[in-house]
Amino acid sequence: MKRFFVLFLFLFVSLFVVEAQNGKDKKYHTKNKKAIALYEEATDFFYLERYALAAQKYESALKMDENFIECYFALGDLYKAIGDYENQFLVLDKGLSVDSTYFPTAYYLAGVALCQMGQDTASIAYFESYKRNVKQSRQKKDTDYWIKKGKIIKNLLDNPVPFEPHIVCENLTSEFDLYWPSLTLDENEIVLTTLVPRHIEDFNRSHYLPKNSREFQEDFCMSRKVDGEWGPLTPIEGINRPDSNEGAQALSADGQWMFLTICGRSDSYGSCDLYFSRRTETGWSSPVNIGAPVNTPGWESQPCFSADGQTLYFVSNRQGGKGAHDIWSSKIESFTEEGLPKFGPVINLGDSINTPGEEASPFLHPDDKTLYFSSTGWPGLGQMDIFVARRDSSNGAWHTPVNIGYPINTPQEEIGLVINTAGNTAYYSRERKTDEMRSKRELLCFSLPASARPEMVNYVIGNVYDSESKHPLGALLELLDLRDGTKVATAHSDPKEGDFVLKLPKGKDYALIASKEGYLHHSESFTLSERDKSENVRVDMPLEPIKTGSKMTLKNIFFDFNSASLKQESHVELDKLVAIMKANPSIRVEIGGHTDNVGTAAYNMKLSGDRAKSTVEYLVSKGVDVKRIESKGYGMTTPIASNDTEEGRSQNRRIEVKIID
Repeated sequence: MKRFFVLFLFLFVSLFVVEAQNGKDKKYHTKNKKAIALYEEATDFFYLERYALAAQKYESALKMDENFIECYFALGDLYKAIGDYENQFLVLDKGLSVDSTYFPTAYYLAGVALCQMGQDTASIAYFESYKRNVKQSRQKKDTDYWIKKGKIIKNLLDNPVPFEPHIVCENLTSEFDLYWPSLTLDENEIVLTTLVPRHIEDFNRSHYLPKNSREFQEDFCMSRKVDGEWGPLTPIEGINRPDSNEGAQALSADGQWMFLTICGRSDSYGSCDLYFSRRTETGWSSPVNIGAPVNTPGWESQPCFSADGQTLYFVSNRQGGKGAHDIWSSKIESFTEEGLPKFGPVINLGDSINTPGEEASPFLHPDDKTLYFSSTGWPGLGQMDIFVARRDSSNGAWHTPVNIGYPINTPQEEIGLVINTAGNTAYYSRERKTDEMRSKRELLCFSLPASARPEMVNYVIGNVYDSESKHPLGALLELLDLRDGTKVATAHSDPKEGDFVLKLPKGKDYALIASKEGYLHHSESFTLSERDKSENVRVDMPLEPIKTGSKMTLKNIFFDFNSASLKQESHVELDKLVAIMKANPSIRVEIGGHTDNVGTAAYNMKLSGDRAKSTVEYLVSKGVDVKRIESKGYGMTTPIASNDTEEGRSQNRRIEVKIID
C-alpha cells in the first residue's frame, strides 16, 4: 500500500519548492519582507533536503504573518516529503482556513494525509470539497476511489461484527510466534508455522533477539486431538531442517499431503518455491520441489490445496499478474512414477480477486465456492484486510469480494485465516504485546459472523485395511459422481493407520471407491440428491488381495426394476473393474448375480443370470477378453442379509465378482 500512496503523492512533490525558485518574480500574499525572506531561505533549504532547517524557517515566517498562505502549503509539502502526515494535514487544514481558493488541490492532499493516518472516514469531507472546487481534475478517478473507500470504512466502523477471539487451548500456545494454521477436514489435526531461534544457546534469551533471518528461522509444529482435546505441539520431523526456512504450508483435507514454502534451496527455481511432502509409514517424506509451471524464477508462496484434492492455489509475483502479488491456481494433471503430483497450466484468478495492490493468504473452504484472502487493493481498514468472495454456481465466476468486517480487520495486518469444515469457526494469528519491549504472534479462534460463513460441508471417515491380515493400508479413495463419472474428490488413507477423511458434498449421488495395487477395489454408495442435509458418515473399507477365491461386491451397479438393463450410473464402478482386469491380465473372474426373495425362485434365478450377463457384456465392450469372464445367476439362494427389511433386501440385490483363476 505504501507504494500505492507514493505514486499519488509524487504528482504533487515540491510544487511549492519549484515556485520558490522563481520567488523573486512572484507577488506573494504577504507584505512582510522578513517573512518573505524567511520563506525563500526555507525553500532553498528544502531544495537541498535540509528539512529541519527548512521547517524552522517556514514556521518562523508564519509567526510573522499567520495569513502567509504560500508558506502553509510549502510547509505541508515538506511534511509530506518526510512522511509526517499528521503535521502535513494540520498545516494544510490551516492554510485552507486562511484561503480555500488559492490552492484547492490542498483538499486532496489533506484527504490523502488523513488516509495515511488511518482516518479514512474523516478524509471524505476533504475529497468531496476537492471535487466541488476542482471541476477539471486528473485525480477524479483517484478521488472517487478514496471517497468510496472512506464510506466503506465508515460503514464497517459503524456496523461492527460480533468478534470474541480467544486462545484455542493451552496446548496450542508457545513461547515463540505461531501463525499460518492448517486444518484437516475432520479438525483432528493442525499444523502451524513457528519462528524459532537458529541456535540452541539462544533459546533462553530468544525474546530479546531481533526477529530477522540471521537470528530466527521458520519451522513446522503440529498437534492432534486425543479424545476431543488438542495434544501438545511437536516439531515435524523429516521436513524441518536447521539450514533453511520452512513455512506457509497447506495440508490436504485428509492430512496425508502437505504443500509448503521453502526459500533458498539449491533446487529452487527462484527466491521461494513450493514443495511437496507426503505421509509415509515412517513419517513425512523429504520435501520435493513441485517444479514448473507452478514455480518460476519469481516468488511463489502461501499455498492452499482444495478439499477435493485437485487444485492448488498460491501467491506469486510472476510476470503477467494484475499487481505486485496475485493469487493463482493450477490443477493436478497426472502423477510421476514416484507419486509426485504434476500440475497443469497456471491461471490467474483475475480482476474479480486480484488488484494492482497486494493479495495474500488464499483459503478456499471445503465447500469449493467460498474464498478467503487478504488484500491491500480492496477497500479496507489498514495494511492488509481479510476479504471473502463467493463463486457463482452457474458459471464459476467470483463475485466482488466483501470485507469480513471490523473489528476482525483493524489498521494492522490480518493474514492467514482458515475456516473449519462446519463453517462456523475461524482460526488465525494476531500479534500481541507481551511487554513494552516484546511482542508475539499467537493462534486465536473466534465464531465467524453469519455474513461471512461458507456452506457447511460434511465428510466421510473410515479405515482401509487388508481384509485377511487386518493390517492398515495406504490406498487411494475417489468420490465419483454416478451421473457422469466426474471425480468430485480424492483422498489417501494413512499408510500407517489406514484412516481417511474425504469431503461429501450434498445434492448428488456418489460412488466412493478405495483402490490399491494388488487388491480388488472396495466401493460404497451415497445417495444425497434427495436430501437437503447430509451427516458425517463412517465407512470402513476392507480390501481383498488379488488371489484365487477373493471376491467383492459391486455396490454401485444399478438396473431398472425387474430388468437386466444396466443404468448409466453403473459405468463408474464397472470401469474400475475393467482397470483391475487390464492391470492383472492373468486372472479370471466370475460375475455373480443375486436377488432378494421377492418373486418366485425361477424368476429370480433367471433375472440374476441375465443381470450377470449384462455386466459381462459391458466388460467385454471395454476390451476385456470374454474368455477371462464367466457369469452365473444365484437368484435368492445366497442372501447376505435378512429379507425381512427393505434395507436387507437391498443388500441382497447385488453383483459380486470372484476370482476363479
